[in-house]
Amino acid sequence: MRNVTVGNNPYGIAFDGSNIWTANYTDNTVSEVRASDGTVLNAFGVGTNPVGVTFDGANIWVANSGSNTVTKINASSASVVNTYPVGSSPEWISFDGTNVWVANFTDGTVTELNASSGGVVNTISTGAGAIRTAFDGSNVWVANNSGGNVTEIRASDGFVLNNFSFTNPSGVAFDGTHIWVSSNTASAVYELDPSSGATLATFGGFSAANMLAFDGASVWVLDFGSAQISKF
Repeated sequence: MRNVTVGNNPYGIAFDGSNIWTANYTDNTVSEVRASDGTVLNAFGVGTNPVGVTFDGANIWVANSGSNTVTKINASSASVVNTYPVGSSPEWISFDGTNVWVANFTDGTVTELNASSGGVVNTISTGAGAIRTAFDGSNVWVANNSGGNVTEIRASDGFVLNNFSFTNPSGVAFDGTHIWVSSNTASAVYELDPSSGATLATFGGFSAANMLAFDGASVWVLDFGSAQISKF
């Protein structure tokens, strides 16, 4: 195990194929770390209180929750491209191959940005406390924490297809076949059929199941309550 010191209160993290990028909430920076040896290559000033980070194949996108913006950084040239306004308290970001989707917690909306220009394509109401997003190849799924629902949006035109009820959904991920939803208050993780939204399996025993990630083979669950991660 290797420990690498980045900025204060690192929150979001993403991998660009060569380097790791961390959003440092208190510092208002993003650190670029070489994955092969842990060398800190750069630190970029972004907006206030950066949280979510994602990679679009060429650029790193950072959600700045305190300044209601996202910052675009070119990964190869290590330069800030621009900063774009979105909704209130942006949290997490996903990329659908063309556009970037930003969950805005206070607004209960998702902002769809053109990844090339940064222009707003659409702003879609989902539910209170929109916090995390995931793309399943066709549709975008949004976990609305205080709204108690997960919204399915058709990525091609922004049409809201469905809303599925869950107690305080806190994370959402796609494993190539199924959608996974976590609930930090129900202490559970749910596996869904993306075509119908039907719950296929429920996994309990968590203290506060939160963020989810898929590694190509397994789903990982971060449990804030127990400070543990679980692998499915």
